Amino acid sequence: MDTLRISFAQFNATVGDISGNADLARQALARAARQGAHLAVLPELFIAGYPPEDLVLRPAFVTACMDALRDLAAATADAPALLIGSPWREEGRVFNSAVLLCEGKIAAIRHKHDLPNYGVFDEKRVFAPGPLPEPVEFHGLKLGLPICEDIWTPTVPAHLKARGSDVLIVPNASPFEEQKHDTRLKLALERAAETGLPVAYLNLLGGQDELVFDGGSFAVNPGQGGGQSPSCAGLAWRMEGFARDFITTTLRRTAAGWRFDRGPCAAHPQGLDAIWRACVLGTRDYVEKNRFSSVVLGLSGGIDSAIVAAIATDALGAERVHCVMLPYEYTSKESLADARAVADMLGVRYDIVPIHDPVEGFHAALKEMFAGAPPGVTEENIQSRTRGVILMAISNRFGALVLTTGNKSEMSVGYATLYGDMNGGFNPIKDVYKTQVFALAKMRNATRPAGCLGPDGPVMPDTIITKPPSAELRPDQKDTDSLPPYEVLDAILRGLVEEEASVEELIARRFDAALVERIQNMLYIAEYKRRQAAPGVKITRRNFGRDRRYPITNAFREHS
Repeated sequence: MDTLRISFAQFNATVGDISGNADLARQALARAARQGAHLAVLPELFIAGYPPEDLVLRPAFVTACMDALRDLAAATADAPALLIGSPWREEGRVFNSAVLLCEGKIAAIRHKHDLPNYGVFDEKRVFAPGPLPEPVEFHGLKLGLPICEDIWTPTVPAHLKARGSDVLIVPNASPFEEQKHDTRLKLALERAAETGLPVAYLNLLGGQDELVFDGGSFAVNPGQGGGQSPSCAGLAWRMEGFARDFITTTLRRTAAGWRFDRGPCAAHPQGLDAIWRACVLGTRDYVEKNRFSSVVLGLSGGIDSAIVAAIATDALGAERVHCVMLPYEYTSKESLADARAVADMLGVRYDIVPIHDPVEGFHAALKEMFAGAPPGVTEENIQSRTRGVILMAISNRFGALVLTTGNKSEMSVGYATLYGDMNGGFNPIKDVYKTQVFALAKMRNATRPAGCLGPDGPVMPDTIITKPPSAELRPDQKDTDSLPPYEVLDAILRGLVEEEASVEELIARRFDAALVERIQNMLYIAEYKRRQAAPGVKITRRNFGRDRRYPITNAFREHS
């Protein structure tokens, strides 16, 4: 053969929904057949969903995945072949495998060799590493099938090249983080240059708990160079980011070797647009895959809750979003007006539930015990926790998922109340710094990113973006009463959290020594709160929980 037609299905799998994922595989096969493909390809561990985590340790789960592949194999008897990812058990060990189904049977199995065990990845916990994989013979070609991490170093691609591979087809489940797509593309170009082989990089799509898989699958041919995303330099083709996509392409024999024909090349979302779409996709899939009919959140008139309301509306549509204003005596007229404006601009349901009576009830119940103590943070937290109780009551009554609204800056330093504003099941902006929240608000007011269901226009009044942030738990309160300006705080936090920079390194960047030490201490002592926080979309390189794992009991401090 001088040509091979391959269909790549960038689909959204659900962890544990083996039958549903198998149905998606059948859809891919049918579409590939209609487009004259010889082979259809699905992403890493597609039949199980990714990451399956400790489900892999349950023998019944692995057996169910393997049985589903045997059933799927029958569908290839009079159809294209199917390459699909799955857990696979051999001699008591479980592997992360790529399985080729062809002519009604399981034709070949290749195991992932290089198991990632850093950041969000924990594959060595549940999988055994496979040997260096051999190419798979298919229609006269030798297919090299490195799986995800297998191409992050030259070892596996070089071995596949030495064993006569004609092409590298790489099933992936690579989660989103800022600038990650550029890193993937650069890596694929390096492997293509080193091996002289074309590389097809098929990535998973969808949200899974805190992870978002952004798609953006692509192919590169050796010698193309370039690769500066979002341009198409260096690419044979690229699929949409943050969206289900499907492409059938031709791999063609040339004098220089096998090469992918050029095809459609979608621009991959970058910057704030990518962050917004990740938050939207992560929120949508968390709600949908956990079978919630709607969401509810407290709308305070501040920028964080306004952003979360807009993300929820873009993810689910206005009819599935319920916003509740919970005013107390410190809630300003401006906040009341701004909250109403947000709800009107988004077109969502909006209710007002005053909290004066329940708050005063708590005060009365504690009056004798608290006699003589001056009011302070305790009374502020009672307000926040009263709001949390009311939102959870609405959730219980109507089955709506409560969305929390704390940003990464606040979560870093503990500027949040346990069982109060931290109450809820999911946080769309958990990994978004406060300065990014402001930038996202301006961006979303100016444009609606692709795939969003909210209004094509502003989603909040400018007054929300321009007014000084405040929790409004006491008279004339401002965030800067307790925290440095967010531009300063976020710069310090990015150093401490994203870079693991030392206190001395941050002082060398001309930050005040006492302030850096104070922020470091706040970061450490808030760990117990973060352990109890709702999951939320991963945006940065080091999110709290999966990436950054610090002990709660921790006496270590750096000093200048």
